Amino acid sequence: RAYLPWIDMIAAMRGAGIPLYSLESRTPLTEFDVIGVSLPYEQLYTNLLEMLDLAGLPCLAADRDERHPLIVAGGHAAFNPEPAADFVDAFAVGDGEELVVDLVRAYERTRGKPRETQLRALASIPGIYVPRFYDVDYNEDGTVAAVRPNVAEAKLPVLKRIVSSLPAPPTRLLVPTIDISHNRASIEIQRGCSRGCRFCQAGHSLRPVRERSVEEILAAVEAMLPLTGFEEVGLLSLSPSDHSDIERLVREIVERFADRHLSISLPALRADSFSVGLAEAVARGRHSGFTFAPEAASERLRAVINKRIATEQMLEVAREVFQRGWRTIKLYFMIGLPGEQ
Repeated sequence: RAYLPWIDMIAAMRGAGIPLYSLESRTPLTEFDVIGVSLPYEQLYTNLLEMLDLAGLPCLAADRDERHPLIVAGGHAAFNPEPAADFVDAFAVGDGEELVVDLVRAYERTRGKPRETQLRALASIPGIYVPRFYDVDYNEDGTVAAVRPNVAEAKLPVLKRIVSSLPAPPTRLLVPTIDISHNRASIEIQRGCSRGCRFCQAGHSLRPVRERSVEEILAAVEAMLPLTGFEEVGLLSLSPSDHSDIERLVREIVERFADRHLSISLPALRADSFSVGLAEAVARGRHSGFTFAPEAASERLRAVINKRIATEQMLEVAREVFQRGWRTIKLYFMIGLPGEQ
């Protein structure tokens, strides 16, 4: 693992002539075969350039060859790769569990061969977009007008990879040596969302919806706790309360781990799928409060972004929470939405 440090540390590393290195082995990034970059947001495109430069790698893909690591980017921003196309060798589009295995095997077959050969091998993998193998025309306003493959291996369209059923969740988690935000065991209980909120890229790009069963989640929590020592578990998805069996899941976690005083984190709940049963199930365990994401303060603006939650429904949820003893509700709002008054 390697992370781009904060700007004061970047300045200190540059001043001391220290290149960016991996966290565990302190290996300079230039010595790796492949560097996988997570790009969850478009705002991180510039961090990619800073990372490459701090590592001592040429920023432009055209200036790198087989002597340099392959730069492969994935994450939600990989669905809009063109702004970063000049700097990335290949984009991994979609679910990565199977795709990354195909990518590593393709690299192993072409290790030491010319970069062109390596990239042609990657381009033949479904879900991989290699920018140099496509010619792109732009409209006057900067939008893409046309895309044409220029080698036989390049496919069009590049279809995102989808795992039909979620693989077993990781349970041997890396435990931080310092206190961090979200210092807890986390498990993805559901991937994808069918709601279609207009602001949410992930809700569209991660479809279809796939759930993990209650039994699989319980087994994962059981395995995680003795390996990590965490006292809190986060049940993660774009909308945890949309899991079809969320009440039973929370109830069984509370019952099974009652003697361990395990806290449950349910981030970014939807008020329209929150139920009295879920509140009562959570009430039996340790839980600091509830987080809801109405996103906009008026019903009109929530309708604009297709998050149709009535104000009275939100107030009723707050009443249900407070009646069960909690005194903390956190609400997420976005500022600057189109149509805001």
